Amino acid sequence: MAAWTAVTAHAYVRPPWRTWRLLTADLAVSFGCLFATALAASPYYLTQAPPLSGYWFAGASLSASVIWGRRGAATVALLYGFADLTLRVVMGAAITGATARGVVLLLLTGLAVGYMARVAERAEERFTQAVALEARLFEREQLAREIHDSVLQVLALVRRRGAEAGGEAAELGRMAGEQEVRLRSLITDGLPEPKGGPVDLRELLRRQESVTVSVATPATPVLLPARSAAELSAAVQAALDNVARHCPAGTRAWVLVEEEDDTVTVSVRDDGPGIPPDRLDAARREGRLGVAQSIQGRLRDLGGTAEYVSQPGEGAEVELRVPRVPAG
Repeated sequence: MAAWTAVTAHAYVRPPWRTWRLLTADLAVSFGCLFATALAASPYYLTQAPPLSGYWFAGASLSASVIWGRRGAATVALLYGFADLTLRVVMGAAITGATARGVVLLLLTGLAVGYMARVAERAEERFTQAVALEARLFEREQLAREIHDSVLQVLALVRRRGAEAGGEAAELGRMAGEQEVRLRSLITDGLPEPKGGPVDLRELLRRQESVTVSVATPATPVLLPARSAAELSAAVQAALDNVARHCPAGTRAWVLVEEEDDTVTVSVRDDGPGIPPDRLDAARREGRLGVAQSIQGRLRDLGGTAEYVSQPGEGAEVELRVPRVPAG
């Protein structure tokens, strides 16, 4: 027992060694020492006190609670009770309340230690995430300062000089102004959530604001699964690209976000010339699948819908609706 105590004390303090294999070996040795009591003690001894190896067994039980959790601790405590009863039957010793008390103590301490181990593990994970987030925020602030002092200043200068020069230079100035707005939005918006976690859709859509694009969102976060938020944002960007490609220069667009209990709706409206009747069907037949794939296909994959409403001369509106819980 003394030799194995030295071995486990050396092994358990090393995380790479702290595995189910070590714990299984520890439990096997502990049960072996418990049954070895039959060779070293008399039945009368067991009627007076629990076996010495029973107290020593507590170390393996607590190790099980740390590695296997509360269920593992409860299982080991019950196995100890069964082994103690078996030992007494084999030795012909009287069954006393010591066995029940030992099982209860192992069960309670195992559950408590298992719970605290899980709490400590979660706290360590959150601390690691907080440190990583702080590092990302620091890097982002440094990058934002560098961009503000260089790229944004140049874009702002191009926008002003282009507007003053007029003609083709004015168009270049307008484009520089749009990129300036987008870049400012990118460096001032919050960081996205980790991949796979809930993402605030507002943060993604605000990056698409420009001189000609206005985005209106609720005051509270609009949380969606990461994939749903990314696909919906891409569909909105595709709709805005269509406005820029097919409408006259200077056409304005508005993005409106609405949320209900089980769905999120994003409407993209413009004040362009509108879409002629049957134009979308004709584009699909011609193999031009921008709307069909970039917008409707994305929404269909999420279990949502994309509906176009347009009248010639009155602009166009597309309503993108997705469930909060994605299909599949």
